[in-house]
Amino acid sequence: MSDTQNRLASMTGLLAELVSRPSRTGEDNCDATLHCIAAWLTQRGVATHWLHDGDGQVLGLWGEISGARPGPLYVLNAPADTAPFGERTAWRHPPERATVSDGWLYGRGAADSKAGIAVFCHVIAELPPQRDTLRGKLGFVFDAEEHSGSFAGIRRYLETHAHETISGVMIGYPGNDKVVVGARGFLRACVHVHGVAAHSGSSSVGGINAIERAQELLRLINGSPPPDTDPPFPLPPKVTATGIRGGGSYTLIPDHCALDIDMRLTPAFDAAAAQRWLSRLTATLDAHSAAPATTITWQPGWPAYRLSADHPMVTALTAAAREAFGHEIPPAVVGPSSIANLLATQGIPATAGLGVNYRNIHAPDECVELASLEATYQTYLRAARRLLK
Repeated sequence: MSDTQNRLASMTGLLAELVSRPSRTGEDNCDATLHCIAAWLTQRGVATHWLHDGDGQVLGLWGEISGARPGPLYVLNAPADTAPFGERTAWRHPPERATVSDGWLYGRGAADSKAGIAVFCHVIAELPPQRDTLRGKLGFVFDAEEHSGSFAGIRRYLETHAHETISGVMIGYPGNDKVVVGARGFLRACVHVHGVAAHSGSSSVGGINAIERAQELLRLINGSPPPDTDPPFPLPPKVTATGIRGGGSYTLIPDHCALDIDMRLTPAFDAAAAQRWLSRLTATLDAHSAAPATTITWQPGWPAYRLSADHPMVTALTAAAREAFGHEIPPAVVGPSSIANLLATQGIPATAGLGVNYRNIHAPDECVELASLEATYQTYLRAARRLLK
């Protein structure tokens, strides 16, 4: 077989092993997946190190390849944990092990993001013989706590490398229609709308229905969209009501209703602007009501971010992708936030996706197209060489 065929077989084999290791967030211990990665890299002469919290719980795996001369530190990152299976009966192929069919590999985590890990491992293993031609370092971090939302692995890595300047992080999320160089941020709020309780069947005391007041607040939100005052940023802000809780007794007019509000931020509609906007709407709601004042509990979020088109990591990735995939893959800003937004708060530039072809991410029959592994591998290998020359 050719080198390309051998490499594809190797990437497919490693991906299959990783998919067959349990690593569902909140349900499985991710150690087996990380041990599989560590063993594969160790066999190829690449040292790995474990990330732990204060109680000794494993948070992830890291390592680095050093060039012969000083230079920048760039990092490859991908989550080792996965989403849950969901309803097993909805899967045509078993979620807990890899199945190859018609050129696609099925199983939970195949796309998000064990294919990225399989690709990155092969990039990492390719570089040690080329140390004399490289300057700086290529690091890697595989986080066991990404899907939990804590990002404890990458956070711990940043703590242990606080003495170093990280020039950029490339995250191995799937998809190759764009190089993700920015994203909206987010801020979340639980809005507590109050009323006055009363018997629902009373003919003399009406009470004030908190659910109806919450409904009125939603009308205010929908009728007063956030200002879109940031033309250079390609996506507008977005506000979505994602939860409602209140009442519970047929005979009681509810005196409390909680609304969960998800706000997607832009550089102009940032956290401070979002807080002012929502607070103004709740003040409008309360202005002519005898009910207790509405209160808001804010959940911490992340700001929007966007890398410049001439950032070295962006130019390296887009040039390498054009060569590897055979066509232009443009840089783009996306709606959902990711770990790249967290990194932006630390002043660390990050790309949040260029990877394999995929289907059904976080859904039944999640899968990746095996033929896209090679072009993804070539993209990151060529980008790493450019960045470390």
